[in-house]
Amino acid sequence: MNGHEWAKAQCDKAGIAYESLDNGFRSCAEAKKLQAICDPLGSGAVHSFFWRWCHRLPSPFTPSDLRHGYVYELAFRQFEVSDTRVFDRPQAGRAFFEGLIRDHLDIGRPDQVAVIFDRKVSSRTPGAFRTKVITRGVDPQVCCYYKSSRLKQYFKEHRALRTELVISDTRDFGIGRRANADNWKALRAVGEATNRRLCDAQTSDAVPAPDVVTFTQVTCPSDDPDGLHAPGLRFGDKRVMALMSAVVGFGHLVAGFNNGQLTELVATLIDSPYTARQATYDLRQMRRKHFIERLPHSNRYQLTALGRRVAVLFTKTYGRVVAPGLVQLDPGLPGELAARSPLATA
Repeated sequence: MNGHEWAKAQCDKAGIAYESLDNGFRSCAEAKKLQAICDPLGSGAVHSFFWRWCHRLPSPFTPSDLRHGYVYELAFRQFEVSDTRVFDRPQAGRAFFEGLIRDHLDIGRPDQVAVIFDRKVSSRTPGAFRTKVITRGVDPQVCCYYKSSRLKQYFKEHRALRTELVISDTRDFGIGRRANADNWKALRAVGEATNRRLCDAQTSDAVPAPDVVTFTQVTCPSDDPDGLHAPGLRFGDKRVMALMSAVVGFGHLVAGFNNGQLTELVATLIDSPYTARQATYDLRQMRRKHFIERLPHSNRYQLTALGRRVAVLFTKTYGRVVAPGLVQLDPGLPGELAARSPLATA
C-alpha cells in the first residue's frame, strides 16, 4: 500500500489541487488539508483494503468459518517512512546533496555508497559498467544499514531530497509484527525520528564551528556540574581523532552505538590495539564533556548537538586542512613537487 498515492486519490476526491512528484507531492494548494488527509492513515486503512478484496476473491474460508473466528492476521513484511524536501532552487539542492556525499565519506563513514543507474542491471545485462559523477541519468544514493533495515537518501527527480527508512524486520526496533494501530504508530514514530535525525545531523555538519571558548573547554581539562573531572581531548592526538571519526558516523543515528561497536571502529582507524576498557574510559570522558548521552534503558549512546559539532570540527579540520597542509609543508618534499603548490612554496 502506497501512502502517497492513497493521499493523491483522496485529494482528487476532495478537489484539492496539487503538483505530483513520483511517489510524493511537489506542491499543494491547500497544504493543511493535505496534512489532515494524511494524519488518519493507519492500520485501519490496510485492514479495510485487505478485507474489501477478500470478499471479492475466492477464499478457503466459508462464511461459517469466518463467523467462528477463522480469519487472517495481517503482519508487516516491510514498512517505509519517507521525508521529502522539495527545493525551490533545484540547482542549489543538487549542490547541497553532492556536498552531503562528500561528508558521508569522512564524516558519515557509511557501509556503502551506491550509484543507482537508470537501467536495470542483472547478471544477464551485457557490457561494462562504471561510475561517472555526475552526468544526466546517474543519481547518487547514500545508504546506512542497521540490522535488516536500511536508511537511504537520494535526490528525487532532480529537485527534492528524499530520505527514507525501510524497515524489513520490525523486531529490529523492538516492535511487534502484527498490523495493528499500536505497532503502526510505533513504526511511524521510529521512521520519522530516524529521518529527522539524519537530516538534522547533515544540517549541523554545515553550520559554523564552535567558538574559541567551547574549543578550549574541549581541549583542556574541565569539571562537570557534579564536580567530576574530565581530561582534555587533545586535537591531533591519534586516539582522540579516531574516536571523533568513529562516533560521528551517520549509521549511529538509527539506534546509537555501544562499547563493542566503538572498540571495533577505533581499533580499525588507529590500526593498533584498542580495548573495551579504553572504550569505557573514553565514553565516560565524553559523557562528562556532554558530548554523548546514554539512551534510556540501554547501554547505547548518541551524540549531543555539542558533541556532533565538535566531532565534525575535529574530523573535517584534521582530515581536510591540517593533514594535507602538513604534507605539502614537509621539508622533505621534493623541490619539483613543492614548486607546484603555493602553500608548499610559502
